[in-house]
Amino acid sequence: MKILVTGAGSLLGQGIIRTLNKIDKNLYLIAVDVNPYSAGLFWVKEKYIIPYANSSEYLESIKKLLYKTKADFLFIGTDVELLCLAKNKINLEKEFNVKIVVSDSSVIEIADDKLKTSVFLKQHGFFYPETVDPNDNNLLQNLILKKGFPLIVKPRVGARSFQVKKVENENDLNNEIKKIKFPIVQEYIGSDLNEYTASALCFDNKCNALIILRRDLRDGNSYRTYHVENKLFENRVREWAEALNPFGPVNFQFRINEKGEPIVFEINARFSGTTPLRAIMGFNEIDMCIKKLAYNESIVQPIIKNYTILRHWSETVIESSEPETIKKI
Repeated sequence: MKILVTGAGSLLGQGIIRTLNKIDKNLYLIAVDVNPYSAGLFWVKEKYIIPYANSSEYLESIKKLLYKTKADFLFIGTDVELLCLAKNKINLEKEFNVKIVVSDSSVIEIADDKLKTSVFLKQHGFFYPETVDPNDNNLLQNLILKKGFPLIVKPRVGARSFQVKKVENENDLNNEIKKIKFPIVQEYIGSDLNEYTASALCFDNKCNALIILRRDLRDGNSYRTYHVENKLFENRVREWAEALNPFGPVNFQFRINEKGEPIVFEINARFSGTTPLRAIMGFNEIDMCIKKLAYNESIVQPIIKNYTILRHWSETVIESSEPETIKKI
């Protein structure tokens, strides 16, 4: 089985490759990235350089890759590629006989856009963080009066906590808003001590399996994770997932309000950076997806090992001339 993974220089793409390497199958892994010095490229049997996702040449490069590699699966390792591949999924799958693990474009748009995320949660009757576009000053002032400080300023479309700031007063709020092209302002929920990341696998509008981890963050990424068993949280994750109806993986990041109720502040309609950590705990969602989509095997909730995982740096050593040998598509 040939599996193509994009974003070999990203935490997510590398996590997917590492998780695939844990599967006891004869897998032939192919990786691509925009930069020849991406570590994940050197963990696989075949590697290529492709244009950036916002390039007019990106989609054509994916077609060339699928034609050349005859990949059976395509796993997406960066957020910026999701929407393009979601919009072109049906045609690509038909033309190249490949399975692309990506949700419908409407699901991607809800997850990518933090204002749409808030509206989605509200429309489905879930707890949600009050979120406003600061260009509407009336809405902004109402949020300040209703919720007070601190507040969160972040890009309307963004990932990995880039440009996310906690502000304590109106002066700092206005300064941070000016730094972001399309900002939103959101109420601050809970604390850094009760932040969670939950992942689920969904097919045919049913949440088939899930896992919940409490996490400690560093530079926007989980660097310590702790397995959590909580029936209320599990029920909420199922409800969120089935309302969103993704294809395959979905990730919810949430905190707890004063009533103990989980509140989602971010949705990722994809695998997440903690995918390899969850595989260590017994939740190998990549493996479950392959078995479901390639062999039509039912997804069964796995038994999760009660581990705490401490993340750390590692190294990949290559010959200095090796990146020069990687072909461009």
